[in-house]
Amino acid sequence: TCYVTINLTYFCTLVKLLVPQCFSECVTGGKGSCLNGLIFSCLACDEPAIPLTTGDVRLAQAQELWSTARDKPVKLRMETSGLGSEPPMTIHQMFLATVQKYGDYPALRAKKDGMWVSLSYKEYYQHARAAAKSFLKLGLERFHGVGILGFNSPEWFIADVGCILAGGLATGIYTTNSPEACQYVAHNCEANVLVVENNKQLIKILQVRDQLPHLKAIVQYKGELEQKLPNVYTWAEFMKFGANVPDSELDVVIDSQKANECCTLIYTSGTTGNPKGVMLSHDNITWTASATGRMINLKMAEEELVSYLPLSHVAAQVQDMWICMRFAGITNFAEPDALKGSLANTLREVRPTSFLGVPRVWEKMQEAMKAIGAKSSVTKKKIADWAKGIGLQASYNAMNGDSSVPWGFTLANALVFKNVRKALGLDRCRTCFTGAAPITKDTLEYFMSLYIPLFEVYGMSESTGPHSISWAEGYRIMSCGKVLTGCKTKLDKPDTDGTGEICFWGRHVFMGYLNMPEKTEEALDTDGWLHSGDLGKHDEDDFLFITGRIKELIITAGGENVPPVPIEDALKEEVSIISNVMLVGDKKKFLSMLLTLKCNVDDNGDPTDELTPLAVEYCRQHGVIASKVSEIVNKKEPAIYKTIQEGIDRVNAKATSNAQRVQKWTIVQRDFSISGGELGPTMKLKRPVVSKMYEEYINKFYGE
Repeated sequence: TCYVTINLTYFCTLVKLLVPQCFSECVTGGKGSCLNGLIFSCLACDEPAIPLTTGDVRLAQAQELWSTARDKPVKLRMETSGLGSEPPMTIHQMFLATVQKYGDYPALRAKKDGMWVSLSYKEYYQHARAAAKSFLKLGLERFHGVGILGFNSPEWFIADVGCILAGGLATGIYTTNSPEACQYVAHNCEANVLVVENNKQLIKILQVRDQLPHLKAIVQYKGELEQKLPNVYTWAEFMKFGANVPDSELDVVIDSQKANECCTLIYTSGTTGNPKGVMLSHDNITWTASATGRMINLKMAEEELVSYLPLSHVAAQVQDMWICMRFAGITNFAEPDALKGSLANTLREVRPTSFLGVPRVWEKMQEAMKAIGAKSSVTKKKIADWAKGIGLQASYNAMNGDSSVPWGFTLANALVFKNVRKALGLDRCRTCFTGAAPITKDTLEYFMSLYIPLFEVYGMSESTGPHSISWAEGYRIMSCGKVLTGCKTKLDKPDTDGTGEICFWGRHVFMGYLNMPEKTEEALDTDGWLHSGDLGKHDEDDFLFITGRIKELIITAGGENVPPVPIEDALKEEVSIISNVMLVGDKKKFLSMLLTLKCNVDDNGDPTDELTPLAVEYCRQHGVIASKVSEIVNKKEPAIYKTIQEGIDRVNAKATSNAQRVQKWTIVQRDFSISGGELGPTMKLKRPVVSKMYEEYINKFYGE
């Protein structure tokens, strides 16, 4: 009677009722775990039991909440009830559950020769298995990396999932990385295989191939190879390569995987030293995908989105790949030049039900709409201004739980809001999210005035993406929402205002940094809380507000702590010609600023010398005829410099102390960009890099 096969839900319920004190340890894989890998023992003895079936929990024994070794499992942060107590599952289990129920539904859509081509969930699963068998035949070893270097595509997803099914560690590599940066990531994860998009990315890898001792093969997933090289394959060759590997061989690997083992590496952008490999377990991903979707009320087989943000970043990967998989949604792949202009067309074609944009994407939309509005007739401008006033009030009403709308809303909706949504491709969109970097109140209110509320999401790579979420039923302007259901927030060492370091607890908290025990100990305290490095506070309704980042705090020579983002955002709102701002003054007697002006970008996304139409119009309004950044900077155009100084004066007037007032500033010739190195992949400011690049400018502020 010791060996039993029982329904998992019934088993967990039984354990909770009969022996609640051991439930948490039992399911987390802790000491005396009943759910140990592929077997579990009867509660009454320690004898091995029969293998679990596909739907059962698979956990390896683990004593600690953290790990820095690629093959070492962790104890899960299970709760005894609620969403945090749900049975863990592997990626394969989550994928298979969707395939079994929604196999014929479309999963992935991409354009080929100008036409949309779809893969169903069943086909997606079959392709992932084929890729997994090819990885095995190429020599992928357990817990070794498969690096993926390229723009979002079905092949990216298939390679990632196939790698995980084959027992490897799926590892995205930023397309903007230099050959040396690619080498660091590939070597750190001990990649056996690298999957690259095209010849441009292949050349990077070939340059550093001799410095990658673990590398066995390279696969190019777009186009034909320009030259035949040993152990370099096209996508078609790769997908056929493992055809003779028996399904049973792959199934053994899949069935040996445990939910508390590592399956994915997300590399941080490395703004302060080498990138860190964030180890995510199967449970990190599957639980977070499920918890996030349920919190924002996603429905099965009803969601459709556009994939365009870098998949090597946790935000895009969790939304585009994992949440979509969990809820049987459709992922539509944008064109590689999405952020250079084609995204707008893709949005209008797809009409997604959900859309995630980093702040710069929303700002670009705002600028484009303002530029169009500036060319409108006087009558149209008046109608738009009237409608936006109504839209802003209606949005604030909805935010505050008031279902009433101002008089004239129905007309404003018909004349303006519906047309704007349609023009943006957001007419079916139920949730518009913003995250990965701070967003200004000006941009949030602009979209609120169009009755398009932007819901802020906050989290880290180390929390598998989201930790707090805003959604239609719960948001406040400038807040990043409420903690993910099943997780906890602690504010460490709060000051008199209630502001402290934001700390995370939950099953979304990462395993550790690969091969970096010291860095892991800095991030995770002895009780297992993840320290974010961000400062924040809660309001009376438990909405979380980020007030700054500890490492970004400027500590003046007088010892005053100054969070830079509020001051930077305030100036951007005051002076619309300004594109980027960076406040400096650490250990100095006063604050200064580096500024850039809004300019057009070229086909490669690099900033040009040409001012944007809105910037040109701004100059014209102030009596200046200028079309280039250099014309303003070289002449130190008095009228423009005067308006900037006046904007700074207005910001200074609101400062809480003299130490927070800006005394000096300069405009740099070139706007900040990803290619220039000043911005990260999600367009977040890389302060240490900018400080080093513009050291000469900064030194001049202080006579050094």
